Parts: sequence; C-alpha cells; structure tokens
Amino acid sequence: MITVLFFGPVAEALGASRIDVEWAPGMRLEDLRAQLQARHPEAFALVSLAAVDGVQVRDASLPLKNGSEVVFMSKFSGG
Repeated sequence: MITVLFFGPVAEALGASRIDVEWAPGMRLEDLRAQLQARHPEAFALVSLAAVDGVQVRDASLPLKNGSEVVFMSKFSGG
C-alpha cells in the first residue's frame, strides 16, 4: 500500500488530504501520478512538487516500494 498525502490547494481541490493506493511491483512515481491525475485532473493541475518518503523528488521514474509515502503539493509562499 502507498500512502498519498495532499497539501494546500491540492487537498482542497481533491476534497481529501490522504488516500491509500494499492502498490504494484515495478510501480514508479510517474505511474502513480498518471493514475491519480486521470481521476482528479482539477487537483493535479495544481501539483508542482512531489516528495517520496520525506525527500523532494524531481525524477518521476523513481521506483516506489510497498509502504512508501508520497506527497503532492502546489508551490507555496509564506510571510
């Protein structure tokens, strides 16, 4: 199982801050993103950052393992 967390406007557009997705051998970050984006295009139009197990990831071909935690979020700013 992969735990997927959403923050800020992405969570608001999705209507959830967490979902669990069934892990499959050979699954990559880009596979997970494509699967979720097909179901929630409005939320994923906002996604600009991803992290896997607490580390920001730029390589979408990163393999995921069973038990991974993936975070999708938009860019943010603060004061």
